Amino acid sequence: SHAPRMSQTAAMLVDSFEPEGFTTLAKDSIFMMPHLGVLASVHPEAAMHVFERDCLVILGTCVAARGQGKSGKPCFSWKLSARSGPQQGTVAFGDLARVPLALGETAELEVTPDRGFDVGGGPGKTVRREVKGGEVGLVLDGRGRPLALPEDRETCRATVDRWAKAMDLYGSD
Repeated sequence: SHAPRMSQTAAMLVDSFEPEGFTTLAKDSIFMMPHLGVLASVHPEAAMHVFERDCLVILGTCVAARGQGKSGKPCFSWKLSARSGPQQGTVAFGDLARVPLALGETAELEVTPDRGFDVGGGPGKTVRREVKGGEVGLVLDGRGRPLALPEDRETCRATVDRWAKAMDLYGSD
């Protein structure tokens, strides 16, 4: 909950839990949840009110494909219908992408995984869902599951650097 940038929190959640399919990402604003657990034992309604209003910071939605492939080959294509206008693209295996989607904004997202990949509907099956925006927006994760790093140190370093830039982990310097 104390990462300097919201994108760093989102990256830690995605890399550690390795969600598959569509997942809403959120963080505890100021490490409040343990205290709300105690409050809930004496006043559940007040705890729930504080939890929903002041505790959770919505980071956005992560869409991650399960499966393995060859780096650079297509993992999934996507089409987003948002207030700001339609967008679409393709995520290659091994890549991450971030699409702005504001806090409180919802949009319709259609994801079509390439052969051998699954985003929640079965291998190769298109999934359409409403997604929520947030502080980070929409995270499109084509790195496959389980996550794997290249064996070669230089390739590994370049890969992690590419992921950090895609997530804007350290700013645009």
